Amino acid sequence: MTGGSMAKAQKPMLRKTTLQLSLRIDFAPGLRLGPGKIRLLEQIARHGSISAGGRALKMSYKRAWELVDEMNTIFGVPVVSPKTGGAKGGGATLTPQGKSIVAHYRAIEKSAQVSARKSLASLLKLRKSR
Repeated sequence: MTGGSMAKAQKPMLRKTTLQLSLRIDFAPGLRLGPGKIRLLEQIARHGSISAGGRALKMSYKRAWELVDEMNTIFGVPVVSPKTGGAKGGGATLTPQGKSIVAHYRAIEKSAQVSARKSLASLLKLRKSR
């Protein structure tokens, strides 16, 4: 570096007073189910289309479709059912499998959060006060 000065590494701002557990399930190398894919399924269900669900999460239709296709591969059945276009174009709904995946993931997530509550609180206490 020039001038004898060294850039200091930026430390992330950590002011949060609670910790949140994030759950990712690895089915096989490269085949994962986590909060992003579950949020996508929830947004598809809410908005009635893959493109609108993706837009709600600031992702392209292509990326949303890739994630849906990955979930189809993981589970071996479609998780989203396309609707044929009408005056406003097509759309999509979650299949019964897709709805079940969301429900089971959220139940696992809630159970893990409850189980980890004391350990998370202990981790939080180990942090230096900020």
